[in-house]
Amino acid sequence: MSGNKLLDLSFEFAVAIVNLVDGVTAPKSSYMTDQLARAGTSVGANIHEAQYAQSKKDFVAKLKIALKESNETSYWLKLMCETKRIDTATYQYTEKLCGNIRRLLIASCKTAKENTK
Repeated sequence: MSGNKLLDLSFEFAVAIVNLVDGVTAPKSSYMTDQLARAGTSVGANIHEAQYAQSKKDFVAKLKIALKESNETSYWLKLMCETKRIDTATYQYTEKLCGNIRRLLIASCKTAKENTK
């Protein structure tokens, strides 16, 4: 645990995405699992990268990329649930994590922007 809720939650989310993707056995799902893996792990990667941003503006930009990736991840999760590639419980768990991260990202972006004024 890093003590930073957003960092910790995004890492937990990345682990959940990797485990989810590794567990998908439905045929002809690789294009969806590839997209989900890229978007889902990118969320945490961008949040971690933001910790070493060169400026407040760079910090906010990286968090906004993470926010966009979390929105894309939600899309792939929903599609995989609706097409029965993943079960409802798995969808609900990962989507809840994603939603929590999204709310923290929105709040962090807002706070960072206010602090640059």
